[in-house]
Amino acid sequence: VDVYSEPENKDAVSIVQNAIKEAKSKNKNVIIIDTAGRLAIDEVMMTEVANIKAAVNPQEILFVVDSMTGQDAVNTAAEFNKRLDFSGVVLTKLDGDTRGGAAISIKYTVNKPIKFVSSGEKLDTLDVFYPERMAQRILGMGDIVSLVEKAQEQFDEVQAAKLEKRIRKNQFDFEDFKTQLQQIKKMGNLKDLMGMIPGVGKQIKDVDINDDSFKGIEAMINSMTLEERRNPDIINPARKLRIAKGSGKDIAELNAFIKQFDQMKNMMKMMNKMPMGKLAALGKK
Repeated sequence: VDVYSEPENKDAVSIVQNAIKEAKSKNKNVIIIDTAGRLAIDEVMMTEVANIKAAVNPQEILFVVDSMTGQDAVNTAAEFNKRLDFSGVVLTKLDGDTRGGAAISIKYTVNKPIKFVSSGEKLDTLDVFYPERMAQRILGMGDIVSLVEKAQEQFDEVQAAKLEKRIRKNQFDFEDFKTQLQQIKKMGNLKDLMGMIPGVGKQIKDVDINDDSFKGIEAMINSMTLEERRNPDIINPARKLRIAKGSGKDIAELNAFIKQFDQMKNMMKMMNKMPMGKLAALGKK
């Protein structure tokens, strides 16, 4: 996202006006004016944002609120709405620990729609708000639809078909596993993803789930030769010693990982033996 700024200029209105001129000169048709955070009781800052609204007459005014602030968020939303009459709300920090009850309270208080939600600071963590999914989340039922959509965004259909073929032939190896890990990482924060699974969000509320665990697994796989990744059965004690040393892990950690991988392969093998009709039935109500 292109950004226009004037660090030395203290006049917010003139910065915005100059930014609009710059955007028009570059044929940009969407401009997002990101104002500094402020408290509703700060009269100077509130006057500034009101002046910006008067100067540019924006099509949308979105009130961005931290969903973890609870009732304070509702009170702040009410005050901002009095001054700016905003058109919608963006809920941030809606991660695995936060169910989003503030969404209902804000909607009820200011009667303005929740338009977007975010679970992080990057552009790909900003999502359209779906009321029914939020209701499921508040009730602890997860958000499996959003999880599936995130997966569909990252997983290539051709690659998925090739992977399915390898699994059916019992050829799934560490190279395939590494590829799947990389695609899962692109989907977002691991704890957020697990929080979308029905029944899991509540259980992991106080559990520290660190994405760095992926790094250790990738380090062990990267310390293998291509032949070892493609043929896990050839990894003998001598090879294990070299792999563990190269990845900065001990033998116990490597053995535990290989055991988990073997268990996963066995599970895939069992599913592969199921008749196609039974497999298809798993996806039906």
